[in-house]
Amino acid sequence: MSLHELETQLRPIFLAALAGDAAAYRLFLDTISVRLRGYLRQMLVRAGRGEASEAEDVLQETLLALHLARHTYDAASPVTAWAHAIARHKLVDHLRRSGRHAGALPLDDEAHQLAGPVETGAAEARLDLERAMAALPERTRLLIGQVKLRGASIAEAAESTGMTETAAKVAIHRGLQAMAKFLSKRRATP
Repeated sequence: MSLHELETQLRPIFLAALAGDAAAYRLFLDTISVRLRGYLRQMLVRAGRGEASEAEDVLQETLLALHLARHTYDAASPVTAWAHAIARHKLVDHLRRSGRHAGALPLDDEAHQLAGPVETGAAEARLDLERAMAALPERTRLLIGQVKLRGASIAEAAESTGMTETAAKVAIHRGLQAMAKFLSKRRATP
């Protein structure tokens, strides 16, 4: 299931859960757990550890954090990005506690990292992200939108833009770097 499909499925369920539907909340937790468990296992393997029990520990910490922070969810934002960000923070905390360096983790969600701190406000962050995207060449914008925001594979995005996978990867990487530079300049300007 692509990230876009998962978001389409989870968003209404999570909104119903926030409105007090206990069955929807259980379904949300069950569904997001599957996705996060796989993500955490993969990241722990990349960090030099791949024990299932370790991934389960971090998953349980993440689910507790999701529960405790559910009031912070901004309904205008993707629920998958919100949940994923919490999982990543819990993973980094876990690695630090166990004496491992979190720098071994790849930046797998650069686009979400670019949104800025939560306290800047979702509308302002979204506007900054739109401006950063608008500064990119059209094909790069399309690639980033398809892969990083809608969850398409690089192969699918490359095919739709008439590029090779390697060229698409390079364009995405350079586009994300340009966006980060754009956003850092905007934040440095008072």
